[in-house]
Formats: sequence, structure tokens, C-alpha cells
Amino acid sequence: MTSSSTLALLGGKPVRTRLFPAYSVIGEEEKAAAARVLDSGILSRFLGAWHPDFFGGPEVQAFEQQWAALSQVKHAISVNSCTSGLYAAIGAAGVQIGDEVIVSPYTMAASATAAPVFNGVPVFADIDPDTYCISAETIRARITERTRAIVVVHIFGQCADMDPIMELAREHRLVVIEDCAQAPFATYKGRPAGSLDHMGVFSLNYHKHIHTGEGGMVTTNDDRFAERLQLIRNHAEAVVEKKGVSDLSNMIGFNFRLGEIEAAIGREQLNKGPGLIEQRKENVRYLENRLSGLPGLRMPVVGAAQDHVYYIHVMDYDAQVTGVTREKLVQAIKAELPATELREGEGPLLNMGYVRPLYMLPLFRQAAATMGHASPMARAVAAGQVSYQDGLCPNAERAHYTRVITHELMRPGMQQQDLDDVVAAFHKVWENLDQLRA
Repeated sequence: MTSSSTLALLGGKPVRTRLFPAYSVIGEEEKAAAARVLDSGILSRFLGAWHPDFFGGPEVQAFEQQWAALSQVKHAISVNSCTSGLYAAIGAAGVQIGDEVIVSPYTMAASATAAPVFNGVPVFADIDPDTYCISAETIRARITERTRAIVVVHIFGQCADMDPIMELAREHRLVVIEDCAQAPFATYKGRPAGSLDHMGVFSLNYHKHIHTGEGGMVTTNDDRFAERLQLIRNHAEAVVEKKGVSDLSNMIGFNFRLGEIEAAIGREQLNKGPGLIEQRKENVRYLENRLSGLPGLRMPVVGAAQDHVYYIHVMDYDAQVTGVTREKLVQAIKAELPATELREGEGPLLNMGYVRPLYMLPLFRQAAATMGHASPMARAVAAGQVSYQDGLCPNAERAHYTRVITHELMRPGMQQQDLDDVVAAFHKVWENLDQLRA
């Protein structure tokens, strides 16, 4: 057996030693935009009072208008993070003490922790095993008389099947919030993510499709939700009286305001977004054409109505087909490939699972200890109204602990030779599975 056919994990020569290119979508356009703001001397123009500057400065407002037009919605409200946007959306939805909010267990924690910020109670619905999104079927099983809202996460870059979800929401008079953090520019039946329900929330932090460093956007076609989002973003309690707001529920505001530099950068990023998405799709197509025949490895299932934008590339692995554990297989692939230029020493962007199902976090498992016995979430757990125990969402647990393999080796900046090396690493491991079995 030659060193080239021996797996690198077992002492052979790796497929590649040269670092993969760093991922950066910031260029001269963003530098010029930031300089334009610096030259103006206006780094922020928000006032926490009822005044024309309550809505922010010229860059913020222009960014919002540009985003609304691209998303085909009436309103876009900028915020300083997607987390802030989720909090604002839950507040705008009118979630009150003890109200239940149905959420996904397989996502970033803020999608679920937004509910307790307004004394709501997260209720976890299982994911669809093909798309990893919650579905109308799994949501229906969790609806009670206490349910007030649903947070639907378009995880990994593909929209959930929204029409049945919205039909269910109308049936029960529920507010639906799209978490579009990983799915900007994705579409469902030709309609953009963020325009499919009552409110859509986007992320602009540094590892998303486009970014401003930190930032976010909330979209809506509803004038009332737009007003409430703007108030929660910017010190509502100091504004409602002069603005003439009569509904004071959830009107203790926050400072969720985006700065002018971030907004100016965001405008340039928004121009680049469609092209960057197309690069992701092209790279995924190239990889899938060369990996789809490997036994036990299934490429992402994309719904007929959906357009996937690939925040990450998620594959389903069946260890029973190969006789090799997922952990050993991923170790072998990673040993064949180097890190990126920005993450030297950390190995390639290839991992098992995504996030541990959220209900397993101490915040939920120990609700009384973390939030106090009098908290609505602790009371709901004690009364048996909600559960955060193992087995709650079997599809999510199976995906995370046994099936899912994720990677980011399809981002813009990857050239054909880079992609060929990724393909070669996978094929080398599959051609030598007997070495791993032994």
C-alpha cells in the first residue's frame, strides 16, 4: 500500500497541504462607503424621542429602503443584530407573560431565547428530517390554547414549507416570524424569504452571506408591526406619548439601533448579495455532481418550491451503509485537508452535526434555577405544560448525534482546484473505508 493510498489519518500523505483561501466579501466599495460616512461626521443620527431623527440617519434609512425593495415588502427596520431583531419581533407580536411560542430546536439559541425576554415560554417542535426546518405537521402537535406565535427558522439556507404553516397560523390566529438569518435571497414559490409571513428577521454578522460586522434587518408588510418594531428598537417608553401610541404592551424599548457606517457597508453588501449567492450555488452544484454517488452520503433535499442559498452545505450520512462511524469518517476527511488562511491550525470547515438541540441547554433544563421559580417558563415546566427532556424532538436528536455532516468548503472564493481537492479527499476516504473499519 503506497502512502498516497494510505489515509492521512493513518499516516499517509494528505490530499492537500496548501491552505484554502480566506473568505472575505469586503472590498473597495465598502471601504469607500465607510469613508463617506466618516467624512460626513454623522456616525449615528438616532434620537430616542419623537423627532424626525427617531428613524435614524440617511444611510440607515437608505439601507432600509433598499432592503425592503429587494425583499418585496413594505417595511424594513434595521437593528444592530439578528438577535435584537428576534427580540423586537417577539415584542411586536405582543407576546405576554406565559404565552407560548413554538420554535425550532435545531438553530442558534436566540431563535428560542427571544420568547423568555418577554416572559414567554418556548415550545419546541421537531424538524423535518429532510429540510431540518419545523413543519406544519410538527407545529400542529405543539399548539395549545396558550400559543401566541411561531418562529420558523429557514435553517442552512432553505425556506421551510411556508404555505401550510401560514394556513395553520390563520386557523389559530397566530403570529409567524421567519428567522431568515441563514437564508437571505432564498425564495419560496418565487417569493423572497422575509415576505412570507408577518415578520422576517435577517442577520448581518460576519460569517453570514453578507455582513456589516454586526447587524440585522426585520421585514414586514404590516404597518402596525413596523411601528412596534421601530419603537422597541429605539426607547419606546420615551416616544409613545408624543407619538400618540395607545397600545403600551411591550413598550419598554431597547437600544437596538444600527450605526451609519454599518448601514453604508450594508448597502454595498446588498448590491453584491445576489452574485455571492450564485457563487455558492455553483460551487454546491459542482461538489454534488461529484459526491452524490458515494454510498451512505445523501446530498441536501431541496423542495420543489424552494431555492436553497447554502449558508452551509449539509449532508446526511448513514454509518450502517459504510460500516464506519460518522466521527471516524469526518476525522479521516479532515486529515486530508488543511485549514483556511484565516483559521490556520483549526482544520477545514467540516463538522459533525450542527448545534445540540436547544432544549438540552441548562437554561431550559434548569429553568427554575436559571430564571427563578416564579418565571413563566419555570412554572410551565413544573406544571407539566412544556417539556425539555431527551426524546422531545427525535428527528433533531438523530440529525445532530448520528446523521448530519456540515461543511463550508463551497463559499465564494473557492476555485475549481480547491473544490477538486475537496472532492478528492472525500473519494480517497470512501475508496479506503476498509482502513477505517480495521
